[in-house]
Amino acid sequence: MPRDFFGYGSNPPGVTWPNGSRVAVSFVVNVEEGAQLSLTAGDERNESVYEAREEVVGTPDPCMDSHYAYGPRKGYWRIVQALEKHGVLATFSTCGRAAETCPWLIQDAVQRGHEIACHGWRWETHAHMDRASECEVIAKTYATLEEVAGTAPVGWHTRSASTPNTRNLLREHGGFLYDSDAYDDDLPVILDDAEGRHVILPYAFDTNDMRFQPGGGFIHAEDFSRYCLAAYDRLLTEETPSVLSIGLHLRILGRPARIVALDQILDGIKARGSAWIASRRQIAEHWLNVAG
Repeated sequence: MPRDFFGYGSNPPGVTWPNGSRVAVSFVVNVEEGAQLSLTAGDERNESVYEAREEVVGTPDPCMDSHYAYGPRKGYWRIVQALEKHGVLATFSTCGRAAETCPWLIQDAVQRGHEIACHGWRWETHAHMDRASECEVIAKTYATLEEVAGTAPVGWHTRSASTPNTRNLLREHGGFLYDSDAYDDDLPVILDDAEGRHVILPYAFDTNDMRFQPGGGFIHAEDFSRYCLAAYDRLLTEETPSVLSIGLHLRILGRPARIVALDQILDGIKARGSAWIASRRQIAEHWLNVAG
């Protein structure tokens, strides 16, 4: 697909969200723990990205494995309890191997009403992955999440870089309604051709707790909540409705000094009003109905 720097330009679709809301807010909880690279899991190397960035080469890294285990053991419960307190449903963007490792977590999220979407098999970029291998990864991830969750996923998001084949492979698979492998807009785009109708629902790295990691700019919980609410305030002033994606990670936001940011964001959005807080599946389905 050629690069598109124009998008909707100055004439975005005159779409309204349910109840006349100005902003559709999508909370995405990334479930990657157990899917990170680890020699202990039989991978070719260890993961090197966390609070401290150091890759242990040639031998298992119990330190890194233990850091990632914090997400399912503690962070998950803090996040789902905060969401439940506010009556909010999120999309749990889940790596296939993470679901295989922690099936109880996915099943608990489903029981609470959250959407389960695909986030690759391992927590890795797809860049340089050949077409056949990527096709296998997509099929394996989809089948595992369907089995563990008890319902078929309809969404996909690659860790950072997808390949030129990714979107075509998702559409050829036939089970996907949308993907989030785009960061170029605040509104979805519909692909409608012989392959069927498919929604591109952009994601965001700025309104994302990943910025608590070294060099990311967030230190205190209020840094994250103030930034997300500033984005929401701006979108409320604009003439056309928008989507605000807010990314969360079990091992990052689930820490005790950070989890209060989720309460602050949810309290702030509700106080301001005019938000439709929805899963990504709900947003994609609504967009197809009103803009397609």
